[in-house]
Amino acid sequence: MKTRAETLKETAHGLAKGLTRQFATLLFPPVCSGCERLVAEPGSLCGACWAKVRFIEKPYCPVLGTPFSHDLGAEILSAEAIADPPPFERARSVAVHEGVVAEMVQGLKYNDRTDLGPWMALWMLRAGTELLDGCDIIVPVPLHARRFWFRRFNQSAELARHVARLAGKTFDPDALKRVKRTRQQVGLGSNARRLNMSGAFKVPEAQEIKVRGRRVLLIDDVYTTGATVKAASRALLRGGASRVDVLTFSRALAKELPI
Repeated sequence: MKTRAETLKETAHGLAKGLTRQFATLLFPPVCSGCERLVAEPGSLCGACWAKVRFIEKPYCPVLGTPFSHDLGAEILSAEAIADPPPFERARSVAVHEGVVAEMVQGLKYNDRTDLGPWMALWMLRAGTELLDGCDIIVPVPLHARRFWFRRFNQSAELARHVARLAGKTFDPDALKRVKRTRQQVGLGSNARRLNMSGAFKVPEAQEIKVRGRRVLLIDDVYTTGATVKAASRALLRGGASRVDVLTFSRALAKELPI
């Protein structure tokens, strides 16, 4: 049982946090991530920007998560999934990579907008319900050590950390390592992206126990051609994972490449 002093201390701490949060809100009122109108919560969208988001809903390819214009049946695969089966089991994304969604990804990735992470993770939680139900561990796509040093944080790890917390799952940012210093993927075509990512990832020997026989949910910010998550999935499977699923915040459709 807590003493009266401990109870008073916790109450005072809670009040102090609340006052600090209110003061910060007065100084830096939350604005829409798309148009900078005032909104109720940091990292959220106003009604007008929300209406412009193209959420990826069924019908979609059960493997790649690519949206279909018509419902062709629950088991119908996309042409890409048939022609080039991926190493992962399933991929899901929140929304199409355009407009405010692309701005949120770029804001988190390049402009230190870590305040967007919790909100983006909430959307990912909804889009990845079926993947989260069956996973044992959540692993982010890692950055190379040199790029991490320059950027100071890994945007995929930020998303994965928040998703794991919300879902009550194990989060391990060290289970997969980027061992090859790759070029930036932006502007590269599909074949160049694939070659660029070949051999880029490895499960360190000391980390194999964390993934061996386990169902891994791999998280990244955006799915473009799939070269990155495919290379990372292969490395996890070589490391002993029993299955890999992929969850990203946004998805670039073929007609919108490159990004």
